[in-house]
Amino acid sequence: MTEPKSEFLQAAIARGFLHQCTDLDALDALACREILTAYIGFDATADSLHAGSLVPIMLLRLLQRTGHRPLVLMGGGTTKVGDPSGKDTQRQLLSEAAIGDNIAGIRGVFEKFLTFGNGPTDAFLANNAEWLDSLSYIDFLRDYGRHFSVNRMLGFDSVKLRLEREQPLSFLEFNYMVLQSYDFLELSRRYQCRLQMGGSDQWGNIVSGADLGRRLDQVELFGLTSPLLTTASGAKMGKTADGAVWLNSERLSAYEYWQYWRNTHDDDVGRFLKLFTDLPLDEIARLEVLQGAELNEAKKTLAHEATKLCHGETAALAAAETARKTFEEGAHGEDLPSVDVPLSEISTGILAYELIRRAGLVASNGEARRLIKGGGGRINDLRIENEKTMVTTAEVNSDGVIKLSAGRKRHALVRPV
Repeated sequence: MTEPKSEFLQAAIARGFLHQCTDLDALDALACREILTAYIGFDATADSLHAGSLVPIMLLRLLQRTGHRPLVLMGGGTTKVGDPSGKDTQRQLLSEAAIGDNIAGIRGVFEKFLTFGNGPTDAFLANNAEWLDSLSYIDFLRDYGRHFSVNRMLGFDSVKLRLEREQPLSFLEFNYMVLQSYDFLELSRRYQCRLQMGGSDQWGNIVSGADLGRRLDQVELFGLTSPLLTTASGAKMGKTADGAVWLNSERLSAYEYWQYWRNTHDDDVGRFLKLFTDLPLDEIARLEVLQGAELNEAKKTLAHEATKLCHGETAALAAAETARKTFEEGAHGEDLPSVDVPLSEISTGILAYELIRRAGLVASNGEARRLIKGGGGRINDLRIENEKTMVTTAEVNSDGVIKLSAGRKRHALVRPV
């Protein structure tokens, strides 16, 4: 492999996006020669994506920033099947209406990160239901199924791992690789799309699609994968103890999103600045070597830049100000997560552990009790000494709210209504 000449591949390698590529030199030559159309597929299993999808989203953003055309493929058809890659169980099947609603929500996420339009490098969205829903099963098997070796399919990790663990793999899911491969062929034919990108767990599916294009249309298609990320602590990217880190404000507030990045492990700061911000690499090089208290400033920069991309600069600045008031002044900001509780309930008294659960700081009453026993539960910054403590109107502060805390970094407001 020679040093890439195209700006896209130079940046992708420097920022840590590249794991595997089918033919890096040939792809580099193509990217230098013309505007490259590249796609990543996203199944519509929820009405938002979460931070675990940020690597592919940011890779599409980088593609566009370096003068190429990103294609967002929504799996309106493949969502009905379910991708077995990285899954231990069969995915719950969704209705047509639910899939349509989810696609609408996900498009809103992409509009934050990509510029859509009709220009040569403007992003566009396609839905594989356009061609998959109308397939005739027998004709499809005859025309395309014969190009797939079951022996080879069984060797790919997405299938092999499920079988090795003796976990069920339905025939429906087993077809997913064929359908994804056919997607690549269709996108090549319809939009001259030459590159499919995705996580490293998609390698088998991507290679199969490139092979199908070569067999049927004698066209060279390329595949590029990114590493699957875990945090330095070993946690799955985009997951916290409280659940998924969603990318839309209806599911997760800008403040909570900012806090997720602010709480990044020290060892992840430099890597995440490269992957999840647009900051120049020389600025990242300066930030990632900071130590001690100065490293906190690098984390705040990461939080600001990541939140700015997802929620806008105004929301990012407001989140930072809320954090400053909460942690530096001991006050609370308007952007803290809040829950409305009837004043009648507070007047008669609510168990502190139940209120902590209702505020969303923990998932269960049992977890809230353990939090209080361990000394991590607080009301208005005062430690809750007893798990049977009752919260009443006496705890409503001068701002008309009750501030609850789970540890030092998670806070919520209770508003009597």
